[in-house]
Amino acid sequence: MGAAMEMTQELIHELRELVAALDSRAPQVLRAGEAAIAREAVALRARAVERIEQLEREAAAPRGR
Repeated sequence: MGAAMEMTQELIHELRELVAALDSRAPQVLRAGEAAIAREAVALRARAVERIEQLEREAAAPRGR
């Protein structure tokens, strides 16, 4: 596996950790601004999942040279 592929796999791993952390977060309903924090967490999770899917597609694509 090349250095670029290793970096991609590490990024995918870190993004999956981020998604897991966001999934395990319990909203603090009494905290000021929690609704905005929760919305931003949902949006961040969606972007992380999209990026994981993109990286996995790129990693699976045949390398033509």
